[in-house]
Amino acid sequence: MEKENLKEKAKKHKKVLDEFKEFISKGNVLDLAIGVIIGGAFQGLVKSLTDNLISPILGCFSEVDFSSFVLRIGKLNLRYGAFLTDVINFIIMAFVVFLIIKAVNKILVKKPAPQEEIVEIESDEVKILKEIRDELKKNKKN
Repeated sequence: MEKENLKEKAKKHKKVLDEFKEFISKGNVLDLAIGVIIGGAFQGLVKSLTDNLISPILGCFSEVDFSSFVLRIGKLNLRYGAFLTDVINFIIMAFVVFLIIKAVNKILVKKPAPQEEIVEIESDEVKILKEIRDELKKNKKN
């Protein structure tokens, strides 16, 4: 009896492992993992852009570095300057992602080619049949 329970548990574990293998081997999971890795690297690039270029340029106008803005309440130090820097980082990243998605959509969504007019060439028999049809419709109405 105990051996049967162990065999059933082993089968359940194998089934779960097989399902996990199937899930992890799907392309979407791998694409997501690659996206997260590239996103992390891109975040570092945007942070460097903000810290090393944008903040000093904005600091030129206010003559103060954003990261040094601190609100002191008793022993509490709220670094709202660092938060402003992070907001700028977010806006830059969101804008770049928007541009990338816009470019990809432009590439992937192709405009349909203009359709050429289809010219029907009717044979004499077809013309005669259409005339007969039209005459029958007239007679049916009268």
